[in-house]
Amino acid sequence: MSSIILSLIFMTIATLAYSSEKCISTKPDMEGPFYKPNAPLRDKTGSGLTVSGRVLSYPDCKPIAQAVIEYWHANPEGVYDDAHRATIFSDKEGRYKFVTDFPGTYPGRPAHIHFKIRAQGFKFLTTQLYFRKKVSEAVFDIVLVLDK
Repeated sequence: MSSIILSLIFMTIATLAYSSEKCISTKPDMEGPFYKPNAPLRDKTGSGLTVSGRVLSYPDCKPIAQAVIEYWHANPEGVYDDAHRATIFSDKEGRYKFVTDFPGTYPGRPAHIHFKIRAQGFKFLTTQLYFRKKVSEAVFDIVLVLDK
C-alpha cells in the first residue's frame, strides 16, 4: 500500500513539474542598419552552422505554428550580404531549423545572427543570437508575448 502511495505522489510531483514549466519571454534587441525586408524563403544560406529551436508562447510555453522567422547576419568575412538573409517558418510544433555559415565579426561586435519573428496574435519581436565562440550547432528558443 505504501509503495502505491509513494508512486502516486511521485507521479503527481512529476506532472506538476512538467506542467509548471515557465517560459521567459525573449528580450528584444536592436535591428541594426543592415536589415532588408522580403528575404527569400530558404533554410540554407551556407554551411557549418545549424541553428534550431522552437517558437513558444509566453507564459505557457505552448508551441507557435507558422511563425514567420527572418534572419540575417554578416558573412564569414564580417560583411552583410544578401546570401546570408532568409525567411523560414516554424512547423506545427513550433520548431524551426536552418543551416548557414558561422557569422563573421566586425569591429565592436561579437559574432551574432539577427532575427525578426512575427506570429498571429503575438507581439512582433526583433532580437539577436550572440556567440562567444565558434560552434557548429546552436539552439535558440524564441518566446513571444501575446499581443493584448
